[in-house]
Amino acid sequence: MSSSSVEPRPIRRLQESLINRIAAGEIIHRPASALKELLENSLDAGATSIRVIVKDGGMKLLQIQDNGCGMRKSDLPILAERFTTSKLSTFSDLSRITTYGFRGEALASISHVAHLSVITKTKSDTCAWKAYYLDGALVEPKPGQTPDPKPCAGNDGTIINIEDLFYNTPTRLSSIRSTSEEYARILDVLTKYSVHNPKIAFLCKKAGSAAPDLSTPSDSETSHAIRLLYGHSIAKELINVKEDNDESESWSAESYFTNTNYQAKKTVFLLFINHRLVESPRMKRSLEAVYHTILPKGASPFVYLSLNIDPRAVDVNVHPTKREVHFLNEDAIIERVSDAIQQALAAQGKSRAFEYQVTSSSSSCVLENSKGSSANLFVVGIENKKRTYSQHKVRTSLQDRTLESMFPVVNPAQLEKSSADPSDTPGPPSKSRDVKESECFLTSVQDLRKALVKGKHRQLTEILEKHTFVGIAHLQRCLSLIQYSTKLYLINHAALADELFYQLGVRQFGDFSRLKLEPPPILRDMIEIAVNAEDSTDNSPLSKTQIIDRIVNILMTRREMLAEYFSLTISESGLVESLPLLLRDYIPNLDNLPSFLMRLGPQVDWSSEKECFESFLRELAYFYTPLSPLLQDLSESESHADQLKAERWQIQHTLFPAMRRYLVAPKSLLDRDVVQIANLPDLYKVFERC
Repeated sequence: MSSSSVEPRPIRRLQESLINRIAAGEIIHRPASALKELLENSLDAGATSIRVIVKDGGMKLLQIQDNGCGMRKSDLPILAERFTTSKLSTFSDLSRITTYGFRGEALASISHVAHLSVITKTKSDTCAWKAYYLDGALVEPKPGQTPDPKPCAGNDGTIINIEDLFYNTPTRLSSIRSTSEEYARILDVLTKYSVHNPKIAFLCKKAGSAAPDLSTPSDSETSHAIRLLYGHSIAKELINVKEDNDESESWSAESYFTNTNYQAKKTVFLLFINHRLVESPRMKRSLEAVYHTILPKGASPFVYLSLNIDPRAVDVNVHPTKREVHFLNEDAIIERVSDAIQQALAAQGKSRAFEYQVTSSSSSCVLENSKGSSANLFVVGIENKKRTYSQHKVRTSLQDRTLESMFPVVNPAQLEKSSADPSDTPGPPSKSRDVKESECFLTSVQDLRKALVKGKHRQLTEILEKHTFVGIAHLQRCLSLIQYSTKLYLINHAALADELFYQLGVRQFGDFSRLKLEPPPILRDMIEIAVNAEDSTDNSPLSKTQIIDRIVNILMTRREMLAEYFSLTISESGLVESLPLLLRDYIPNLDNLPSFLMRLGPQVDWSSEKECFESFLRELAYFYTPLSPLLQDLSESESHADQLKAERWQIQHTLFPAMRRYLVAPKSLLDRDVVQIANLPDLYKVFERC
């Protein structure tokens, strides 16, 4: 087709709605840009607390709440119209502008690409006012209602809700690839403003989430905000520099930047000019050039820079989103700031710190260079001591934690047979509470506690306090392996558990937690089961019925004392309602409950107070002790295999940690329950002979 055949197209005036959408697209690129505009409005309003709630990366909901001065009801009708602002009135005001906003386009642009609603209240208002906007004008919230602002409950300040962003611009909506990426951009904007405004409390979280993803306190400092938001690794290497210029073109700068000890893969550069978050590629390249000769190749710094320049020397009306500004003497200011940072880095470059973490006690030494300058080398955690040979090295730590300890294995049999009260239910091991010693003035109980302290074996107690669990050697024989220093011990964990639970009973006397039984079993039925299974009752002059009656009578007549001292609750009708809970996270095998109740009759000395308490607690400890499970083929019963697995987990992750914390080991355990089976230096001697 020849050019002569082309007819010129007519020039038409665009529709107002199309103009507004095009203009909105220049200002509101994504949810983060909308947040930046509204965030600056909240700061202009003098807010000291700003909360942001986000749903689907800000596409479904972006809510900003502040406690600023709010807006008058009379201003609400024109709030979302273009070029309506309270920041300036004449063009000359731009040369003196000190606020973030000045054009009055943010809310107008948002109302053209999203559903906008505002709740605001001033201190003088008796109530808050809520208004809905669409395409820059007030609209009715529901069909049939007037578009006028409606009174509602609310606090001083403003809440702005942006819903369904870009619902009417499908091309822009399809360009938003990931809601998680948009949420990360929102957090990035809030993080930068939180660093620059440490006196203001910021909070950001996802809708429906209880825990915030960003939270900063009010009345903080810039260095503390950097530590909280960017981490200790950056905060500990920060250098603070302030630069002032008292010439006719007055300006000042404050910067926090990392020294040569910090190295990152990507430069983090926060630039604020007159408290406005902006970008300056020239400034960034200049600062990167300062670090280029200092840091290794591929390493980058962290730099926060705040410039305060005379507003008359700054042109803020350069970019639609106000992310770029022009100012006078830009080259000179960049050079002065770069030189100040370079001088500070050069002064810090004379000293380097290296930190090492070791399990042994640490010390520090200072080495001066050969020229006698002030440069020091600090080496933390290295001891000047003799060499430790391999056969004397301890290669384990009791502080190590395994992954399986974080996933409790519950015994299915116990789940079916009992349920504890919510306040007493054992929780995860990481949240278990300390077992505190109860306050008791009974002389008999005080004597029992003194006897435990007097019978303490120091070396064995230290072994149990600092041991490392190796594993269960034989579950049926109750044998386990532990390591202490360079020695390996084989122990009878059932014997140690029996002593542990007895001591826990003495420790908590009169203040036991309760393990409620639901449904509560009948006392007589439990004792009858145990008596019928006991062969020794055949040689008794009493019949089994008489034995049962006598044991039931003993417990029923003393049920008030059992409930008060031991939390063993028996109702008037003979129902066993609760048992004493000696150790949280540990539930005894309730299959042994009939035997425990039966043994309370003949095995407890009810005639003397001290002997009564001691013998009862011994029987209670025997009931809690993990005894040898019945030998049977695990393939026969899947539930039995699960039960053994749960018992192994409970022994390793509940029983042994409790021994480490609470067991005062008596000397009697050394007779046959704790045996040393290996010593690392001796093993090296054997290998050397081989």
